[in-house]
Amino acid sequence: MKSDSTVHGHNSWVRKLRVQMPSPSLKDNTADIDRLVRYLKKELRAENISIPYSLIKDIPQLLRDFAYHCWVSAYEDYGTWRVIHLSPPEDKGHFYGLALDLGSSTLVMRAIELNTGHIAKEISFHNPQIKIGTDILSRIHYASKPEGLADLQQMLITHLNERISGVASELALAPHEILALTVAGNTTMTHFFLGLDPYWICREPYIPVVNRPEIISAQELGININPRAPVFALPNVGSYFGGDLIAGILASGMNHMDEICLLVDVGTNAEVVLGNKDWLMGCAGAAGPALEGGVASMGMMAGPGVIDKVTIDPQTLEIQYHTIEDLPPVGICGSGLIDLVAQLFLAGMIDLRGKFVASRCGERLIQIEGINHFVVVHANESATGKPLTLSQPDIDSLIRSKAAMYTILTTITKTVDIDIHDIGKFFIAGTFGSYIDPRSAITLGMIPDLPLETYVPLGNTSLQGATLALLSQEARQECFEIRDKITYLELNVNQEFMNLFSAAKFIPHTDKTLFPSVRPYPR
Repeated sequence: MKSDSTVHGHNSWVRKLRVQMPSPSLKDNTADIDRLVRYLKKELRAENISIPYSLIKDIPQLLRDFAYHCWVSAYEDYGTWRVIHLSPPEDKGHFYGLALDLGSSTLVMRAIELNTGHIAKEISFHNPQIKIGTDILSRIHYASKPEGLADLQQMLITHLNERISGVASELALAPHEILALTVAGNTTMTHFFLGLDPYWICREPYIPVVNRPEIISAQELGININPRAPVFALPNVGSYFGGDLIAGILASGMNHMDEICLLVDVGTNAEVVLGNKDWLMGCAGAAGPALEGGVASMGMMAGPGVIDKVTIDPQTLEIQYHTIEDLPPVGICGSGLIDLVAQLFLAGMIDLRGKFVASRCGERLIQIEGINHFVVVHANESATGKPLTLSQPDIDSLIRSKAAMYTILTTITKTVDIDIHDIGKFFIAGTFGSYIDPRSAITLGMIPDLPLETYVPLGNTSLQGATLALLSQEARQECFEIRDKITYLELNVNQEFMNLFSAAKFIPHTDKTLFPSVRPYPR
């Protein structure tokens, strides 16, 4: 038999092999399936080969149509190689997979050419479940209604299929040429995707249906790729520690490092992992929306015309800002909001409680319906034709979020009796990590006052981890090794968390010695 196994490296768990077998004869009348299995065992160096019944029915005719010379696609399922598809010998041997970051607000999908590892296309799109609720708890509540869970799952699958169809069309792919899908999402989003009831996730003692989902066929989930293609959802650790964070650890490589590392991923929750190659501890808490710019009245997700950087001259109090694509401002995203409030504090325009100092704010401080608002962008500069303002409740919300963030970090380090200044690498994941200025976050007391070189932005680690798990058999297995190594700290029942939280609701903190580099403008 000739074989031309075109895989990315030598460790892919999804493969496409060229198979050429002698045709049956009176001297060699082995059954068609047995013949194919025999050759696949030799090529894959595997003892266990499985061919689904739906394909067994078609194989005799396919082998004769192809003159016993064809491409065989298969994937490894924990010791067993399962055949997905047979295609003719003139097929070029290219094959694709999809990696999906299953975010609660945004989904990001990559189409990857598996024989080379080349990223052929990457797209992002809003999660259609937002119309049910922007927060996860609203969706969990909706899922408990009759047909609610089925609705939530179908929204995801339908929208995903539309995007897959668009990508396939652009790449001139037939659906059967997409041979695998890996998915990284938080625990609840993974449950929605798989159609599993999330009811007990948010109720003490916070129990998911499953933490380690089995590989499922695309057909079972209604995903329009090859019907027998494997769908691998990265495993969860706990109710608020999902596959997206497993993906983040995998992408950061912190589980192979000697030095103690912190990984923070700010999304719907702030999810944190502390550890190194010897041990890992993880926890999560609600700190995300305000940090993402989702709470402020002018807050919005990063996009064209959104303010992402702000500076204020402490002498002249002149405000300068940068917008994405240098367009007239329409709002502010999380990194811009953090910059803005940090700069207001450094300029003495808000005090350590986050309250406006009227004498410093001057005419920019106005009242709307009895609430103090700070005019960041005047109406004549704004793309909306209206002033863009920051309200006192906006700042209060950000301070609660930053306090929660810092408290999560201090709680997890105290739990393992590690000084936060002993951290060698501080990885910041997600779009939050890509744009945040660590100096501003330190000023607010959101993250510890460490040397700036300690902070390492990693981008979308959920997508990166899903990509690694798609391309590599070792990386997919490593997901489970990471999961089994993690100790999960449940903050919902942690009294120490609440005590530390109260102390962190000041800028930068009630204990100023923790932030020696933060020096506000003298009043």
